[in-house]
Amino acid sequence: MQTLYYFMERKEWTNQEILDIYQQPLMDLLYQAASVHRANHDPNKVQVSSLISIKTGGCSEDCGYCPQAARYHTDIEGNDLMSVRQVKAQALRAKASGSSRVCLGAAWRNVKDGKDFDEVIEMVREITQLEMEVCCTLGMLTENQAKRLEEAGLYAYNHNIDSSEEYYKEVISTRAFEDRLETIGNVRKTSITLCSGGIIGMGESVEDRAGMLKILANMYPQPESVPINALVPVEGTPLEEQGPVSIFEMVRMVATTRIVLPQTQVRLSAGRTQMSEEGQALCFFAGANSIFAGDKLLTTPNPDIKQDMKLFNELSIKTQAPFEKHAKREPKEPVTPPLGENPKWTRPKHKIERNEQARIKAKNLSK
Repeated sequence: MQTLYYFMERKEWTNQEILDIYQQPLMDLLYQAASVHRANHDPNKVQVSSLISIKTGGCSEDCGYCPQAARYHTDIEGNDLMSVRQVKAQALRAKASGSSRVCLGAAWRNVKDGKDFDEVIEMVREITQLEMEVCCTLGMLTENQAKRLEEAGLYAYNHNIDSSEEYYKEVISTRAFEDRLETIGNVRKTSITLCSGGIIGMGESVEDRAGMLKILANMYPQPESVPINALVPVEGTPLEEQGPVSIFEMVRMVATTRIVLPQTQVRLSAGRTQMSEEGQALCFFAGANSIFAGDKLLTTPNPDIKQDMKLFNELSIKTQAPFEKHAKREPKEPVTPPLGENPKWTRPKHKIERNEQARIKAKNLSK
């Protein structure tokens, strides 16, 4: 049996240590993860988030998993930035359904100063006043832009690292892994909490999964929330032929994440529609204590909120209240001026063959 690590203030993890945890007998892994979970969290509480796609499609990136990439041919209908009024109405519906957090997602490569970003800042101010946690996922972000979001009362910023640094290059070629880390560093220069995780099932190895967790676990402080996504293959994307991950792979990933990030909220994200209720319950036992609710996650299917609440009732799980883990950030008078930033983030030179094939296929279909 592995040592329980929740007594330690900080530990520098190695890939091998994380692999040893991940690959131990499943029952031992579950026991260890559940013990760590109970030492740091209420095991019968789960935080519920809702995701609103405030700007859909048309992204210039080539992320192999993403149907919002403009270069691939998918059935996604793009839309311009929603209005503050529309977003507030959706947030109110999410709150009435039981969500304590709203995550605003825009299909942008990076934030650009201007009217659209000003609108997002106003959305953050409005929803924070509804006594809800507000998270944004807007792409790469400068320090100045992070400070402006902080002044608006932003609770969390999501910027996933997706996979290990090595496998990342097999999935995305239009932005560098280092840019992801730089954005995370800019968020950490503020009081905004960090949400950062990744995706399993993209063809990566178990070593890559451990490598991703090593980066997250060795951040100081560790991310306050870590989404664990299972790939949802979408026709037209480079990863459309990938087979699904098994529930036991998902349970192992959740359990290992819980052990190496003991105080983090581990969020079950994309892929829950492929999980049985029993599989989800096993993930909660293994340390997952957050979900994305609602019938859609940006563009991929997700269980209905009523279905989730029925499962919670069966398991005697209560929903976590807003600001239960970290204090509310009251909006302040803006003092950080916009700098008119449109930074030129890195564009790596390498090509990913399957991404190129999907791009060419989409180009031919559009003729």
